[in-house]
Amino acid sequence: MSRVRIRRGDKSPPELEITAFMNLMVVLVPFLLITAVFSQMSILELNLPPANQPRPDQDQPQKEVNFELIIRKNSITVADTLGGPIKSFEATGGSFDMKGINDLLLRIKEKFPDKLNITLLLEQNVNYDILVQVMDAVRVVTQIEEGVPVKRELFPQIAIGDAPPPEPVVEEKGK
Repeated sequence: MSRVRIRRGDKSPPELEITAFMNLMVVLVPFLLITAVFSQMSILELNLPPANQPRPDQDQPQKEVNFELIIRKNSITVADTLGGPIKSFEATGGSFDMKGINDLLLRIKEKFPDKLNITLLLEQNVNYDILVQVMDAVRVVTQIEEGVPVKRELFPQIAIGDAPPPEPVVEEKGK
Protein backbone atom coordinates (compact mmCIF):
# COMPACT_ATOMS: atom_id res chain seq x y z
CA MET A 1 0.00 0.00 0.00
CA SER A 2 1.14 3.38 -0.79
CA ARG A 3 1.04 6.05 1.67
CA VAL A 4 -0.58 9.25 0.61
CA ARG A 5 0.90 12.22 2.12
CA ILE A 6 -1.30 15.22 2.54
CA ARG A 7 0.57 18.39 2.57
CA ARG A 8 -0.69 20.91 5.00
CA GLY A 9 -0.18 24.52 4.22
CA ASP A 10 1.00 27.26 6.46
CA LYS A 11 -1.45 27.69 9.36
CA SER A 12 -1.03 31.46 9.74
CA PRO A 13 -4.29 33.47 9.33
CA PRO A 14 -4.72 35.38 6.09
CA GLU A 15 -4.09 39.13 6.20
CA LEU A 16 -7.08 41.42 6.10
CA GLU A 17 -7.12 43.80 3.20
CA ILE A 18 -8.24 47.11 4.73
CA THR A 19 -6.78 49.51 2.22
CA ALA A 20 -10.17 50.25 0.62
CA PHE A 21 -11.74 50.84 4.03
CA MET A 22 -8.93 53.18 5.08
CA ASN A 23 -9.32 55.14 1.83
CA LEU A 24 -13.02 55.53 2.57
CA MET A 25 -12.33 56.78 6.10
CA VAL A 26 -9.73 59.27 4.88
CA VAL A 27 -12.39 60.86 2.66
CA LEU A 28 -15.44 60.38 4.88
CA VAL A 29 -14.17 61.68 8.25
CA PRO A 30 -13.10 65.15 7.02
CA PHE A 31 -16.32 65.45 5.01
CA LEU A 32 -18.44 64.68 8.09
CA LEU A 33 -16.45 67.08 10.25
CA ILE A 34 -16.80 69.90 7.75
CA THR A 35 -20.56 69.42 7.28
CA ALA A 36 -21.15 69.14 11.04
CA VAL A 37 -20.04 72.74 11.42
CA PHE A 38 -22.69 73.98 8.98
CA SER A 39 -25.63 72.02 10.31
CA GLN A 40 -26.86 73.47 13.57
CA MET A 41 -29.84 72.19 15.46
CA SER A 42 -31.80 74.12 18.01
CA ILE A 43 -33.99 72.51 20.61
CA LEU A 44 -37.18 74.19 21.72
CA GLU A 45 -38.60 73.03 25.01
CA LEU A 46 -42.36 72.62 24.98
CA ASN A 47 -44.66 72.13 27.93
CA LEU A 48 -47.29 69.53 27.15
CA PRO A 49 -50.31 69.36 29.44
CA PRO A 50 -50.80 66.12 31.37
CA ALA A 51 -53.39 63.79 29.87
CA ASN A 52 -55.41 63.26 33.06
CA GLN A 53 -55.63 66.88 34.21
CA PRO A 54 -58.88 68.77 33.47
CA ARG A 55 -58.72 71.96 31.41
CA PRO A 56 -58.30 75.06 33.58
CA ASP A 57 -61.63 76.56 32.50
CA GLN A 58 -63.68 73.49 33.49
CA ASP A 59 -63.45 72.89 37.22
CA GLN A 60 -61.46 75.67 38.82
CA PRO A 61 -61.96 79.41 38.74
CA GLN A 62 -58.92 81.25 37.42
CA LYS A 63 -57.65 84.53 38.75
CA GLU A 64 -54.51 84.77 36.68
CA VAL A 65 -54.72 85.77 33.05
CA ASN A 66 -53.15 83.36 30.57
CA PHE A 67 -52.90 83.84 26.85
CA GLU A 68 -53.58 81.34 24.12
CA LEU A 69 -53.56 81.18 20.36
CA ILE A 70 -56.22 79.01 18.79
CA ILE A 71 -54.83 77.85 15.46
CA ARG A 72 -57.32 76.60 12.89
CA LYS A 73 -56.87 75.92 9.18
CA ASN A 74 -58.31 79.30 8.16
CA SER A 75 -57.83 81.49 11.23
CA ILE A 76 -55.67 82.19 14.24
CA THR A 77 -57.38 83.69 17.27
CA VAL A 78 -55.46 85.37 20.07
CA ALA A 79 -57.38 85.07 23.34
CA ASP A 80 -56.95 85.31 27.07
CA THR A 81 -58.44 82.85 29.53
CA LEU A 82 -60.38 85.51 31.47
CA GLY A 83 -61.78 87.78 28.77
CA GLY A 84 -62.01 85.49 25.76
CA PRO A 85 -60.96 86.31 22.19
CA ILE A 86 -58.85 89.42 21.67
CA LYS A 87 -58.34 89.40 17.90
CA SER A 88 -58.67 86.95 15.04
CA PHE A 89 -56.42 86.73 11.98
CA GLU A 90 -57.85 85.16 8.83
CA ALA A 91 -55.70 83.31 6.30
CA THR A 92 -55.12 85.19 3.05
CA GLY A 93 -53.67 83.24 0.18
CA GLY A 94 -52.87 80.27 2.41
CA SER A 95 -50.73 82.29 4.86
CA PHE A 96 -51.32 84.33 7.96
CA ASP A 97 -50.26 87.84 8.95
CA MET A 98 -47.42 86.78 11.26
CA LYS A 99 -46.24 90.40 11.56
CA GLY A 100 -49.71 91.39 12.80
CA ILE A 101 -49.74 88.52 15.30
CA ASN A 102 -46.23 89.47 16.41
CA ASP A 103 -47.23 93.14 16.89
CA LEU A 104 -50.35 92.20 18.88
CA LEU A 105 -48.32 89.90 21.14
CA LEU A 106 -45.80 92.72 21.65
CA ARG A 107 -48.58 95.03 22.85
CA ILE A 108 -49.83 92.27 25.18
CA LYS A 109 -46.29 91.73 26.49
CA GLU A 110 -45.97 95.45 27.24
CA LYS A 111 -49.12 95.22 29.42
CA PHE A 112 -47.99 91.97 31.08
CA PRO A 113 -44.16 92.11 31.16
CA ASP A 114 -43.79 89.30 33.72
CA LYS A 115 -45.85 86.83 31.70
CA LEU A 116 -43.63 84.19 30.05
CA ASN A 117 -46.03 81.40 29.10
CA ILE A 118 -48.52 81.05 26.27
CA THR A 119 -50.59 78.13 25.03
CA LEU A 120 -51.01 77.14 21.39
CA LEU A 121 -54.24 75.23 20.81
CA LEU A 122 -54.23 73.46 17.46
CA GLU A 123 -57.06 72.13 15.37
CA GLN A 124 -56.59 68.72 13.76
CA ASN A 125 -54.58 68.68 10.50
CA VAL A 126 -53.05 72.15 10.86
CA ASN A 127 -50.05 72.51 8.56
CA TYR A 128 -46.78 71.96 10.44
CA ASP A 129 -45.19 74.97 8.73
CA ILE A 130 -47.89 77.24 10.18
CA LEU A 131 -47.21 75.85 13.66
CA VAL A 132 -43.48 76.61 13.32
CA GLN A 133 -44.18 80.13 12.05
CA VAL A 134 -46.56 80.80 14.95
CA MET A 135 -44.06 79.45 17.47
CA ASP A 136 -41.40 81.78 16.07
CA ALA A 137 -43.81 84.74 16.20
CA VAL A 138 -44.76 83.92 19.81
CA ARG A 139 -41.22 83.53 21.17
CA VAL A 140 -39.38 86.64 19.90
CA VAL A 141 -39.97 89.89 18.05
CA THR A 142 -37.35 91.73 16.01
CA GLN A 143 -37.39 95.50 16.43
CA ILE A 144 -35.22 98.13 14.81
CA GLU A 145 -33.49 100.29 17.44
CA GLU A 146 -31.05 102.95 16.21
CA GLY A 147 -30.86 101.25 12.83
CA VAL A 148 -29.88 97.88 14.34
CA PRO A 149 -32.27 94.91 14.50
CA VAL A 150 -32.74 93.81 18.11
CA LYS A 151 -34.58 90.65 19.20
CA ARG A 152 -36.89 90.93 22.22
CA GLU A 153 -38.30 87.97 24.08
CA LEU A 154 -42.09 87.67 24.15
CA PHE A 155 -43.44 84.35 25.45
CA PRO A 156 -40.64 81.75 25.51
CA GLN A 157 -42.54 79.11 27.50
CA ILE A 158 -44.85 77.50 24.96
CA ALA A 159 -47.43 74.84 25.77
CA ILE A 160 -49.32 72.96 23.07
CA GLY A 161 -52.79 71.45 23.25
CA ASP A 162 -55.89 70.64 21.24
CA ALA A 163 -58.14 73.47 20.10
CA PRO A 164 -61.70 73.51 21.39
CA PRO A 165 -64.34 72.65 18.81
CA PRO A 166 -65.44 75.68 16.77
CA GLU A 167 -68.56 77.41 17.96
CA PRO A 168 -71.52 76.68 15.69
CA VAL A 169 -72.67 79.53 13.50
CA VAL A 170 -76.24 80.48 14.34
CA GLU A 171 -78.16 82.06 11.49
CA GLU A 172 -80.89 84.52 12.32
CA LYS A 173 -84.34 83.62 11.06
CA GLY A 174 -86.26 86.05 8.94
CA LYS A 175 -83.36 87.26 6.84
